[in-house]
Amino acid sequence: MHQKGREAQEDLSCLLRGEKGFMANLGFVGLGVMGSEMVNRLLGKGHTVTGYNRTRSKAEWLIKKGMKWANSPRAVVAAADVTFSMVTNSAALGAVMNGADGMLAGVTRGKILVDMSTVSPAYSRDMAAKVREKGGDMVDAPVSGSIITLQEGKLSVMVGGRKETLEKVKPLLQDIGPKVTHVGDNGLALVMKIGTNLSLAVQMLAFSEGVLLAEKSGIARETAVDVLTHSVIASPMVQYRGPFILKMPEEAWFNVNMMQKDMDLALELGRQLDVPMPTTAVTNEFLTAARGMGLVEKDFAVVFDVLAQMSGVKP
Repeated sequence: MHQKGREAQEDLSCLLRGEKGFMANLGFVGLGVMGSEMVNRLLGKGHTVTGYNRTRSKAEWLIKKGMKWANSPRAVVAAADVTFSMVTNSAALGAVMNGADGMLAGVTRGKILVDMSTVSPAYSRDMAAKVREKGGDMVDAPVSGSIITLQEGKLSVMVGGRKETLEKVKPLLQDIGPKVTHVGDNGLALVMKIGTNLSLAVQMLAFSEGVLLAEKSGIARETAVDVLTHSVIASPMVQYRGPFILKMPEEAWFNVNMMQKDMDLALELGRQLDVPMPTTAVTNEFLTAARGMGLVEKDFAVVFDVLAQMSGVKP
């Protein structure tokens, strides 16, 4: 490795140890439901956090709790040793990464970017390469879990990128969620996350089929849900979301629009890798139906309602 490269790697470790443990000057771009709660946890651990969100009003409660506000993604990166990002899709990541006020413009030698969004693996790799050209590094670190698992401290994090970079940021990631797994090179954590989410959606549709089969046979819906959520098929997803078909949450944990974005990524990867995805494709059509029914902002568990209507059952 040439001298500049060695210096870049040495300077990636601009983190401090304080009285509360592993401390750092952190940045966070994208303060939606998950991102804002992650910042809340990081503040609670004693870290200094500088944040940016397209809509400042969503960040006011965090500012009151001590988060510093920056006027651009570039300013966040400039102020931080490690900057996290959590946005909706590849286009949104491009919007905060590129341009004169983008995160890339703020990258200098030694900066680390940790993108926790679920985006195209190929696009994420491209962004990581651009970060490295400027002497920094980037890992993809999507998460498995909901806002509830995050609040309970049970979130799991998958990481793609250089192992030595992960080791530098792992204590920070563990302040967000206790389970941190290195799955390989840049982009591979995103592949794993996409595989996780397609499995969630397929499980939800299969669960819905089981409940409706029971209900149309004369078994009360509540009884069917109770039996299935305490049976051998009761995965954490079934235990969390199964009861949603009895009462949907007022605010979606993960809405139809977001899930379908990930299903589309899964189907595209399947085509690229010659992996048949029959159950993913069928489940995605139910999400399309939910979209057509005006349910796009509902939690993806609403596929039950779609199937119920097809079955002649009142959702």
